Amino acid sequence: MKSVEFSRYGSPDDLRIIEVDKPAPTSGEVLVRIHACSINSWDWELLHATPLANRVMFGLWRPKRLKTLGFDIAGTVEAVGRLVTRFKTGDRVYGDLSACGMGGFADYVAAPEDALTIIPDVLSFQQAAAVPQAGLLAWQALVKIGHLRDGQKILINGASGGSGTFALQIARAYDVDITAVCSADKMEFVRSLGAHQVLDYERDDFTRAGKQYDLIIDAHALRSIRDYRRALQSGGCYVVHGGASSTIMAIMLLGPIISLLGRKRLRILLHRANLGMDAMNELLRSGKVTPVIDRVYPFKEVIAAFKYYGAGRARGKVVVRMED
Repeated sequence: MKSVEFSRYGSPDDLRIIEVDKPAPTSGEVLVRIHACSINSWDWELLHATPLANRVMFGLWRPKRLKTLGFDIAGTVEAVGRLVTRFKTGDRVYGDLSACGMGGFADYVAAPEDALTIIPDVLSFQQAAAVPQAGLLAWQALVKIGHLRDGQKILINGASGGSGTFALQIARAYDVDITAVCSADKMEFVRSLGAHQVLDYERDDFTRAGKQYDLIIDAHALRSIRDYRRALQSGGCYVVHGGASSTIMAIMLLGPIISLLGRKRLRILLHRANLGMDAMNELLRSGKVTPVIDRVYPFKEVIAAFKYYGAGRARGKVVVRMED
């Protein structure tokens, strides 16, 4: 079978499509023929060995524990292990492999049964591949940690990206006032997804505009804790799931103390693979949430797909389709 080799840190040009043996599922695994896989920020960070923690976990000089990138997959069940009870051959399944490894940019992958779920009928394979990590990052930040509810004023920083486009649509399902932050060329796009106010991140500093929010979801944390705290209402919550390592470390160390001493919570989202998938499936079936896909690349152009993703121009998700 074909697989994208990830044998050294570097740029997309260091990736290669090679032939490898098809995996065999163990007793508790499902063999999935992959039809589509999306690119996530974690793929990009692993490819470039940033932050430093990735080198510590996966190899200082070259990746030793990983052979193929790709977290979010969608495909068809090819075979099941003898202990698998939830799936049968031919089922359409999808999921986030981050809790059990990677390997999505390949023709096949063997994954634990609990890493997968049935694809809602309303989704194609390409749409399904766009959902698991970005969609559930948004759901966990807004609902699980942020306790989103009607009547709130919320802000989404990084609203035009993968998780941001999901966060906008999830928030739109509530009676809330939504402010979105993105680049100037994407403001109308973000407004079309349901934002009531849109800020240009290069011109407008939401932490100094004088407006306060009940909930802030931040995919690009670059400012100080004091700045974020100033932008919160009393009783408000700031949730970060991406940005500068120094900012995230400061929130990790000082956030719990600030939360204890005052009525403003600063939290880091520690993503849990596939947590909230049932809720997400209901949102997808109802039409309240639809995956936003910027481009779909054929498998043979996976390097071009990574380059496009890395350029930061995508509106929503970038997906790679495996079959011709």
